Amino acid sequence: MMSQPVTFQFERPEDSPGYLLWQVTMSWQRKIKHALDPLDLTHTQFVLLADIAWLARHQEEVTQVDVATHSSTDRMMVSKVLRTLQSKGLISRQEHPTDTRAKVVRLTGAGQDRIQQAIRVVEATDGVYFAPLGIDLPFFRSQMQLLLNR
Repeated sequence: MMSQPVTFQFERPEDSPGYLLWQVTMSWQRKIKHALDPLDLTHTQFVLLADIAWLARHQEEVTQVDVATHSSTDRMMVSKVLRTLQSKGLISRQEHPTDTRAKVVRLTGAGQDRIQQAIRVVEATDGVYFAPLGIDLPFFRSQMQLLLNR
């Protein structure tokens, strides 16, 4: 019995927005990985450190749950990555003063230095990577936000 050939909506993979998004994401992630490797940070570690730094600018106590919520990341994965960052001496984790189930996270001095370096490196990498978009970059960003906010 002959099976039917697999059919696609698009003539070529490059015509599929999902496939293109995946390809662009993989390409960008390779650039970010290459930029962060000398700082001994993974992209996920960078994002969580940056979230801690950002949240600390706006609230006194930053908890692991705050970081997971703000980064739209799984709580268990956040906990595991934060343990790694703690072992690297980049953050401290302590019990919350009023909620014994919560952990308060703070950047250490070394963590502040590392995330500041990493932010500069990532922002420079993004600048080069997205430069071909030129004046269309704000539109591109607004389209990504539109998709995220659905």
